[in-house]
Amino acid sequence: MSSATPKFRLNSVFKQLMSVHWWMAGCFLLLLPSGQIMAGLQGEVSYRELLFATHKSLGVLVLLLLGWRVYLLVRVWGKKYRKHLPKLTGNWYFTTGLHSLLYLMMFAVPMSGYWLSNAYHTNNISLFGLPMPDLFPVNSDAASQAGVIHDRTSKAFVIFIFIHFTCQRKVVKANWRRLSTWTKTKWSKPN
Repeated sequence: MSSATPKFRLNSVFKQLMSVHWWMAGCFLLLLPSGQIMAGLQGEVSYRELLFATHKSLGVLVLLLLGWRVYLLVRVWGKKYRKHLPKLTGNWYFTTGLHSLLYLMMFAVPMSGYWLSNAYHTNNISLFGLPMPDLFPVNSDAASQAGVIHDRTSKAFVIFIFIHFTCQRKVVKANWRRLSTWTKTKWSKPN
């Protein structure tokens, strides 16, 4: 065995960070369309309460995952930049700025939704049945402001996600190839 061969651990911090990244991406793939559906609901529909409860629970889950993700990110940065500092190029500033905005939106969107829910009622947010504390007071005047902020931050977040997706198209293609190869081998019938 060569000493130049890198040793990859299955539980590396970077792999944990990427795992949380994809879990959060999945949550946002459910949150963003469900929010649009909720905004367009007219009158009473049978699935209204379930949709709102699921949306709120996913929002709380995203906030918890974000806390874990930031912890992992600090650990990755500590390992990465301990040996050498980054080259401060235009690309580094763009990438760092975009990711900073994405992290800000990952916090702002669910937190503004939390504010919106608390502005209407007390004790109306749960994590899949587990009651969450109220972080904001009931205030009908603030509810409309919270609604506007939640709507605008979620739309800005979609724009930043699109930019991130476009900038990472090589990674997206590689992951797509890996996934399609895995599904072909997993689901193909033996001859």
